[in-house]
Amino acid sequence: MLVALTGTPGTGKSSVAKILRKKGYKVIALNRVILKRKLIKGFDKKRKSWIVDIKKAERYLKEVEKKNKNKIIVIDSHISHLLNVDFAIILRCSPEELEKRLKKKRWPKQKIIENVEAEIIDVIPVEAEENLGKENIVEIDTTGKKPEEIAKQVEIILKNLDKKKEL
Repeated sequence: MLVALTGTPGTGKSSVAKILRKKGYKVIALNRVILKRKLIKGFDKKRKSWIVDIKKAERYLKEVEKKNKNKIIVIDSHISHLLNVDFAIILRCSPEELEKRLKKKRWPKQKIIENVEAEIIDVIPVEAEENLGKENIVEIDTTGKKPEEIAKQVEIILKNLDKKKEL
């Protein structure tokens, strides 16, 4: 079962993914894999970001899923909800906190504005719902929460998905 751990950059995905990995979950840091395995179509100079080859990324995930039969695989990426996954956990946070987090990471002003706007207008939840249906997504507000607290919430969801999978 492929589970997207998604959300606007800065909402806490990678911090939560790191905790889940330490707890024994199979976690794929998709953005790293995309670059390492060259699952890209090109580079967007204006946005200073790679253009992902979705078909290649999905083929890679199918291979991983085959090798990990009956396991939940968590895909950590702000684009994982666009892939052929079974469920999406969307991390959210207030625009004010998101701006603070991205400034702390020293992101360029334009990228901060772009991502805060994306959070305000629900870009990822809308895309996830279009791709997976409302019944296959859940949102967690990370505003003011520590990564450990968020990871516990995610773990409860994953355990429930695992039980559901067995039925």
